[in-house]
Amino acid sequence: MPWVIAPLVGAIIGYVTNTIAIAMLFRPHRPKKIGPLLLQGLIPKRQEDLARKIGEVVGNHLLDHKDLMAAFEQMNLEEVLGDLLGKGLGEKINELKTMPLIGAFLTPERVQGLKEGIVRSILKRKESLFEAMEGQLEKNLDVSSIVEAKVAAFPSEELESLILAVAKRELRSIEIWGALLGALIGLLQAGLLQAIQ
Repeated sequence: MPWVIAPLVGAIIGYVTNTIAIAMLFRPHRPKKIGPLLLQGLIPKRQEDLARKIGEVVGNHLLDHKDLMAAFEQMNLEEVLGDLLGKGLGEKINELKTMPLIGAFLTPERVQGLKEGIVRSILKRKESLFEAMEGQLEKNLDVSSIVEAKVAAFPSEELESLILAVAKRELRSIEIWGALLGALIGLLQAGLLQAIQ
């Protein structure tokens, strides 16, 4: 009988303790006082430290201003500038068209030519534009701080859901390993009891 009961009890204890341990990574989300103890899940309790570390890793190793500049350099600058000028100049040109002398000269062809001329002029200085943008990004963009602030402000419930969505299988195997190890310990105990008797 001990050869069945001891492994079964061990498996249940191993499974339950590992399940509780995994739950305690996240819960309770907010600090709860139970008698003299103050309980809070490990991840919510250390979320600010976690945010700082993630910010450091992303900012120092994964993404910097050069990566963003590489992305900018891949975009169709002519199309972007054309759209911006079309929207930005449109209102002012409509205003100028209402003026008697100027309005007559602002035909759609002239407006289009003006827009294309401005775009060509900027594109000739594309390298200077990108250098200026890179300088501004290097000076003003702090990826580490942005990521840290975003992770620190991320609701712990959503963080739990995100982690569980990614690591659900692995966490489930930890529970199963707890049951298996508990059963193995139960077998060892049954063997020791048998040897002692």
